[in-house]
Amino acid sequence: MTTGKMNIKKGDTVVVLSGKEKGKKGKVISCDPEAGRVIVEGVNIVKKHTRPTQKSPQGGIKDQEAPLYESKIMLVCPSCKKPSRVGKKVLTNGDKVRACKKCGEAIDR
Repeated sequence: MTTGKMNIKKGDTVVVLSGKEKGKKGKVISCDPEAGRVIVEGVNIVKKHTRPTQKSPQGGIKDQEAPLYESKIMLVCPSCKKPSRVGKKVLTNGDKVRACKKCGEAIDR
C-alpha cells in the first residue's frame, strides 16, 4: 500500500465499505498517501488517554478519529450521490480531472 497515489482527497465525502463502521458516511479530514490511509470525520472513533499538559491541563480520555485504509472506503459522487469508482477524464481545455464511473461527471471542478 505504499504507492503514494490516492483517488481520495481532503474534503471528499466517502462511505465505508467494510469493518465495524460499514455504511457510515463522512468527510475526509486528512490523507496519508505513503501509508495508504485516510481519516474520516465521525468514523472509526477511538479513545485516547492524554496526560495533563499546558495546552490541556485537565488531561483525561478523549475521543478522536483513527485512520482507515483507502481500500475500505469509496468516494460518493457529488452529482449522482452514489458511491462509485474514480476514473480520469481530460477536459476540452486539456485539464485532467477525476470523474465518476457511474454518471461520467467530473468530480473536480
